[in-house]
Amino acid sequence: MSKFRKLFKNKARRNHYIVGMVILIATAFSFILFIQKFAYISVGKQYDGVNLVQRTKQKYEHVKQVNAKRGDILDSDGNMIAGDSTIYNIYAIVSHKSKTSSGKADYVTNKDKTARVLSKYLPLSEKQIRKYLTPKNKKQYQVEFGQAGRGLSIEIKRKINAKNLPGIHFEELPSRAYPNGVFATNLVGITKADNDNDKTSNISGVMGIEKYFNKILAGHNGKKVTKVDSSGNELPNSQVVEKNSADGSNVYLTLNSRIQQYSEILAQNVQEKYEPKGLQILVMNAKTGAIEAATQRPTFNPTTGKGLSDSWRDTLVEDQFEPGSVMKILTLSASIDSGNYNPDQLYKSGTVEVGGRTIGDWNTAGWGYIPLSQAFTRSSNVGMVKLEEEMGSKTWLKYLHRFNIGEKTGVDLPGEVSGGISFEHASDRAMTSFGQSVNVNTMQMLQAFSAIANGGKMIKPQIVKKVVNPNTGKTTSKFKRQVVSQPIKASTAKKVQKAMRQVVTKSYGTGVVYNVPGVKVGVKTGTAQIASPSGGYLTGSNNYIFSVAGMIPYNNPKYIVYVTLKQPQKMTESAEKILSEVFNPLVKRLVNQGSSTTETTEAGSQYVKIPSFLDKSTNDALKEIKKLDLQSGVIGTGDKIVQQLPASGQKVMPGQRIVLLTNGAMTMPDLSGWSKNDVLKFAEITGKQVTTKGDGYVTKQSVEAGHVINESGKIIVTLKNK
Repeated sequence: MSKFRKLFKNKARRNHYIVGMVILIATAFSFILFIQKFAYISVGKQYDGVNLVQRTKQKYEHVKQVNAKRGDILDSDGNMIAGDSTIYNIYAIVSHKSKTSSGKADYVTNKDKTARVLSKYLPLSEKQIRKYLTPKNKKQYQVEFGQAGRGLSIEIKRKINAKNLPGIHFEELPSRAYPNGVFATNLVGITKADNDNDKTSNISGVMGIEKYFNKILAGHNGKKVTKVDSSGNELPNSQVVEKNSADGSNVYLTLNSRIQQYSEILAQNVQEKYEPKGLQILVMNAKTGAIEAATQRPTFNPTTGKGLSDSWRDTLVEDQFEPGSVMKILTLSASIDSGNYNPDQLYKSGTVEVGGRTIGDWNTAGWGYIPLSQAFTRSSNVGMVKLEEEMGSKTWLKYLHRFNIGEKTGVDLPGEVSGGISFEHASDRAMTSFGQSVNVNTMQMLQAFSAIANGGKMIKPQIVKKVVNPNTGKTTSKFKRQVVSQPIKASTAKKVQKAMRQVVTKSYGTGVVYNVPGVKVGVKTGTAQIASPSGGYLTGSNNYIFSVAGMIPYNNPKYIVYVTLKQPQKMTESAEKILSEVFNPLVKRLVNQGSSTTETTEAGSQYVKIPSFLDKSTNDALKEIKKLDLQSGVIGTGDKIVQQLPASGQKVMPGQRIVLLTNGAMTMPDLSGWSKNDVLKFAEITGKQVTTKGDGYVTKQSVEAGHVINESGKIIVTLKNK
């Protein structure tokens, strides 16, 4: 028994020894690992992939970005086109745990009242707002109101704040203000926040001047660094490290606001009446190259974003097209300048065979044998082919290159296309003489036309007058007239000017409709076929790009006006008549702008700058609208105006309709006699889905006047031409 005990004792001692050694080794190994890890952290300043120095800084230092003010975009006289602004996103706290610093409830306490009030200022019904305020997740802290609650103006924010609704808050975000509404919009461009949900986020240009000069406009951000305790409170007398911000520079454009605004009115009238797929209006100072007006349709409202999806580019430089017969200005110039023009030579008009292809005049029957002097005036394609043959294709190509066709102008706008010349086949070479088989952008054509206006010297189109650094007051990029080259002689330019005048004055001229009494206008008309995606050209009376290029006055041009009209869908008038509705009144305005301070329409009536009707009584607003010679449309039963379209500051023609939203129940107005444009304003201001059938003016509506429309579904409106 004692032997057994002894054996057991020895075994236990051995086991204790083994266990002790294991613990000792494990402890030593752990200690070594700890020392190694500690050394690694001490040297590398990292743990588990986290930079400890940076983490400590983040905890005990507060870094605040100081945003630079984005530079303004202004017209030639220094009037604001685009400037810094602020927008607001609304949100509601729904968690009952939220309290104010004084211990009061800081959450939505009365959902019905909150929904009723917010429905007056947001394009949402009370029912929709109550649904937002009652999230399925009961633990949710706050809610937003979708797109309807984003991008609110300071006016709307103030009105909602004045109602003192518990739990309703706003997030301030940087934005851009465009006080003129639709105003050379695609050329000026727009901005977008780099991060929509970050209130310190910068905004960057994504189109036009805003994009091209983004770096100059943006400036440089600064930063402010302060020491804080573990709770995030700033420590007293803590060192502040600052990096000063530098505000962006201001960009002054060459645009003349009076001419630009008038061009917008004329463009909108044509858009509403004839619904073209494309429209461009450009006015250039013939002597300097300064672009004084430039607009396009379709376009969009930079404040509301309305129409943006249909016009996401600047067609003035980003679209290339076959110019058609306005190219004959260059063909005639080349023929005269090269010494190959014989005005008395007779040719047979109508059709001609070139390279196996039949080329015809717009009057395919022709005018019999006529002299080449009439080819330009009658806009004869066959006559231009004859001129191209007489001078030779090599000479003609040389002049195309002299006029920089197929080369970018280098205008200060992003995305300019260079175009190109198809010159491989004999038929292509012949067709370039009348503006087919050659692609251009609008600025290229303006630049080429300038040679005829300036004694043969070709002037570069320019849109920027100067750039001013507000931090130093230094002016850079100051406008300077740039002569690109001299493609033709001064004597040639004079002869082409006279030919352009004959297009208007001769009984057989294609531009008789552009005769403006008291103004010596010279023009060239154009009708260009549009290439079909399946090959060849589109057919149909409206599937063309119609155009007119004019010199005002023809013998010593001060202005070049170029208007293009693409595929009018409602061609109730001839193309020339439609274009004259823009060209003629615009010419009158250009000639008379210095003689009177009153800006008038063709009929002599002054266009109206819209005042703000917000917060005014409904009756007072209606009286003021009537005094301004405008029409009105009221939505709702309230006694105060809470929203309006068009917005204040915009300019409209007399007789246009101002749509007002009141603070009462959102009721359906009587839309009888409203135009399609008026109906679109109604849809925008109410946020309702509206389907229009037909064209013209409203004759029928699916929701009766006076009916509450907050709960209504789709609204169908029928229109008919008068």
